Order: sequence, then structure tokens, then C-alpha cells
Amino acid sequence: MTVERKKYCVYGEWRGSKTDTYMPVTDSSTGKVIAEVPRCTKEEVDEAVASAYEAFQAWSQMSLSKRVQMMFKWRDVLESHLEELAVLCSKELGKNLNEARGDILKAIEPTELACSLPYAIQGSAALQVTTGFDCSTYRMPLGVVAGICPFNFPAMIPWGWMVPLAIATGNTVVLKAASPTPLTSMRILELFYEEAKFPKGVVNLVTCSHNEADILLTDHRVKAVTFVGTTRVGKEIYSTAAANGKRVQAQCEAKNHALVLEDCDVESTASAVINSAFGCAGMRCMALPVVCVQESIGDEFVALLKQKAEALTVGCSYDPKTDLGPVVSDAHRQRVCGWIQKGVEEGADLVLDGRSIKVSGFEGGFFVGPTIFDHVKPGMSVGDQEIFGPVVSIKRVRDFDEGLKIMNANPFANGSSIFTQDGHYAREFELHTDGGMVGINVGIPVPSAYYPFSGNKESFLGDQHVLGLDGYRFYTRAKTVTRHWFNASSRVKKLDSWEGTVERI
Repeated sequence: MTVERKKYCVYGEWRGSKTDTYMPVTDSSTGKVIAEVPRCTKEEVDEAVASAYEAFQAWSQMSLSKRVQMMFKWRDVLESHLEELAVLCSKELGKNLNEARGDILKAIEPTELACSLPYAIQGSAALQVTTGFDCSTYRMPLGVVAGICPFNFPAMIPWGWMVPLAIATGNTVVLKAASPTPLTSMRILELFYEEAKFPKGVVNLVTCSHNEADILLTDHRVKAVTFVGTTRVGKEIYSTAAANGKRVQAQCEAKNHALVLEDCDVESTASAVINSAFGCAGMRCMALPVVCVQESIGDEFVALLKQKAEALTVGCSYDPKTDLGPVVSDAHRQRVCGWIQKGVEEGADLVLDGRSIKVSGFEGGFFVGPTIFDHVKPGMSVGDQEIFGPVVSIKRVRDFDEGLKIMNANPFANGSSIFTQDGHYAREFELHTDGGMVGINVGIPVPSAYYPFSGNKESFLGDQHVLGLDGYRFYTRAKTVTRHWFNASSRVKKLDSWEGTVERI
């Protein structure tokens, strides 16, 4: 079987790399290599920056009206290829088909947000701020934006979080696609030029290691960097790019907690935890890997959780019957299994072990079954650090106050949820949780694209989050204009130091 060698994209063209190193892309359900992508050279990454820089001048000067019309067309192109893209995403990553469709839909949703550009990007203005002087503020594009992508959402993150608002506001983009899962993003870029007919160079794409990607953090032509990945790498990117005068947003790791109180709807709550903990095989920063359960319902809740987890169908990601697909790679499978072993060694009670799962006909796939730990104590790393797999830890708590304290002690604060029918505790939770995205009887409290993806603490570095009005602000800079027109009554021979813009009564 011949494995296709993919190319990189600059100036709207796919070009063969001069590299000697290619990185494998696997079908996560079979373990077979389905493509290879180049470890682009530094010169090729520089070429991508040059392409975006050259395209910026004309693209940024295109009217808002025309850019929005193109975004509307782009939205329809994505919609028309939804199933094709979902299958590709499912194959290279391991999400089941429904989850993969969601990945594509979560790229379409921010594209729809970008269609509101003329309204959302409005500045402010006032006549006669002082006598004869008017002021207006406009939002201007930055220039070239670099997007450094993770493997777990090959459509939503590059083509939802990064591209739509960046290009709608007049910027151009260089994407560093994730090497394990670049195919969905590459196919979307093909559609971007072939069917949506965007100007050449508006979006460019490379695959490379961090060594070559360093150009994106230091090159003076790059004005902003948006990143999703680990906190360690996020801190390195933030410090390097900021030191080189760039605007940065870094969405980092998470260890989201839920608090389950004794008055909750136990059946619905268990279903929500199953969905949020094991959906996407746990490979998402808004997964729910830790549940603080009130002791009075602990046994009942854990038993129900185990029952529901065992009922999940583990299988080939692109089989419509599959509930839980594989993880992205064998290396990641081994990493998750290593975490499970560490939990055992730390003394947690392994209620359900997913390490030995086998899928008939797909023995080479990277499968990890649903895994549940109970009686996870503070200080156990399995309950405190990100695993990024289908593993959930149960921490038993006496009451609301103990649960909230345990949750807020975690250094990460992407999301947090509470399950209760008590309005008082729900409101107290909203008020006092450190989580940036909060769920009330919602296991995955990801807001729509019209609101920011607002992680806190070690889960985020930067000033403006992705999406919502934060996203518009991140990709634009303010320009304030002060105007005065001379006439016979206002003509003067000598001005004071503030030229009349300061007045007193």
C-alpha cells in the first residue's frame, strides 16, 4: 500500500517539502499509517510567513462587506462537506462519528460569528467632545497571526477558534497543524481555496516540530500568536512571543471538576458524567475527569456510573454503532495506561479498568476502555494532573464546602460544574468556583461561540480569550482619531499644550 506524502501550503499552492523527515499519520482504529506529513524546514516556515505578510496588504484593505460575504460563502462550503470531513476527522483522531461531526460543527459556529463582523467590530464615536473636536475609535487588523494547533480538535481549533475571526477582521494566518492529525485541517484548506475562492495566501499551513515553529514566535512580521496545548509549552510560547512584542493567547491544560450533591437527579447526572468524561475518549480540555461526590450518595453514584460505562460500545471510530473510539496514537495509549497504573500505585480504588480492552477486527487500534477510580484522595496525581484519556476519578466529600475547597485547590480552572436541584448552592457555586466556564447541571459547560472560551489560572495565559467579543478584540488593535476643522471663528495663531482638547468650566 502506497502512503501519500502530503505537502505544505503557501501562496494558495501546495508545495512539496525539501525536508528529509516525514511524520506518520495513522488510522487510530487500525493503527495503520494512512499518510505522511513533512517536518517542514525553517525556510519553508519562513515562506509561509512571507506568503501571509504579502497577502495582508490587499486582504486587510478589502471592505468589511466583501469579507463578510466571503465568510457567508465559506460557512456554506463547510456545511456542504460536513460528512466527508467528519469521517476524515474520525479516522485520523479516533472520535466516533457523532463527536467528529461536532468537531466540524464547532468550526462552522465561529464562522457564523465572523459573519457578524460589521456589527461586532464597531468602534465608538462622539461629536463635540470638547468645543470643535470630535473623537472616533476604530478596530484595525494586526497583520500576520500564527495559530499553533493541538491534535485533539483538527477542525474546531484551527478553523473555528483561529481562522474565522482572524481573517474576518482583516488578518492573514499561518497555521502550524498538529502532526498527528493534520488531514482534516489540510482538506478544509483545500476547500478554502478551491470552492470558497479566498485570495491566495490569506491562510497558509505547515507541519513541523517546535524547532522550526520558533520562527512564528520571533519573526517581526508575525503580530500575534494563538496556541492550544500543554501548560508547559504554553508558558514557553507566551514568554518568548511576548518578549518579541507579540500579542498572545495560550489555552492550556485542564483538570475540570464537578461537584455532585445528594439532591441531584442521580440518573441524569451519571449520564452527563459519562458523556463528559468519556466523550472524545477524554481527549479534550473540557472533559470531566474528576467528580467530587457527596458521601451520602457515593456508593449509589459510583455503581450507576460503572453500569453506564460498561454499557458503552468501544469500537472503530467510524462505525456508527461506536460510543467510545480509540485514542490518537499508540504512544498516547501507553501514556494513558501509565497513568492508570500510577493511580493504582497511589492507592486509588480501580473500579473499572480499561487497559485490556480488545476490539475484534481492530486489534491494531489504540483503544483504552472507560476507566473509573474511586476514593481518590487529595495529593494523588491521578486526580490532580491532566491525563487526557477516558479516565474519571471520584473524590468523596462531606458537603458543598469541602467539595468546593477541593475543586478550587487545583491549579487548573478551565471549567467546573455542579449537579444539584438547590438554587442556593448553585448560586454559591457560580459565585465562588475558580472555573472560567461554569456548568449548572451541565457536564460540558462550553459556551456557544458568541461567548468567550474563558479558562482561568494555569489553564490560560493572555488577556483576551478565543471567541466572543474577546476574540474580536484579540485580533484587532484600537485606533482613535481626534478631528478638528478650522474656520473663521476657530482659527488661532497660538495654541495651548493640548490644542483645545482640555476644557474647564
